[in-house]
Order: sequence, then C-alpha cells, then structure tokens
Amino acid sequence: MHPDLRIALCTVPDETTAGQIADTLVSEKLAACVNIIPSVMSVYRWKDAVEHSEELLLLIKTSEAVWPLLETRILELHPYELPEIIAVPIDTGQADYIQWIKNNLIAL
Repeated sequence: MHPDLRIALCTVPDETTAGQIADTLVSEKLAACVNIIPSVMSVYRWKDAVEHSEELLLLIKTSEAVWPLLETRILELHPYELPEIIAVPIDTGQADYIQWIKNNLIAL
C-alpha cells in the first residue's frame, strides 16, 4: 500500500492547455508523469444548466505531500473558473514504478 502517492485527475478544454499543464507539472517535479487522454465527454451541471463538453483528461502521478503545490499550480495555469482537480490514492503498484514516481517528485 502506498497511501502517500496519488493519481490526480484534471480535465482541460484543449491540447494546448493539456500540454502546458503537463509540461509545467513534470518540469517543476510536481508530477512524475502526466498522461493526456484525448476526447472524453463530460456531462455536468454548471450554473443551473446541464452542460456537455468534449475535454481531455490528465492523469497526474504525484504525492500527498506535493498536492498543495500541484493544486495551486494547476489553478494558476487552468483557464476554467472552477477546474476539476481531484485525487485518489494509489493502493498498489509495481515496486520499481512506485519508486520511480517517488524519485521524480520534488523533495519536501
């Protein structure tokens, strides 16, 4: 079990935003890796209306310790008024990959 590690989820409106956020998070060691998943359809309630948006999904490998910095940085870079930034714990994983994530995050 690796309760200190997280996969953060964040939707973005376009490839440019996805690339900018991913590059920044990895270069600043706030994320070890960001997967960019194209073409997800999001259905959500916003300002009393049901909305449909085609978005991209970022899967961000990070840690609980880094989370506050990662969240702040995404909020600085993201164009949405209220971006989705949520995280789930990594319960298990291949040992060498888990260590790689830890080795590629900023030391706090």
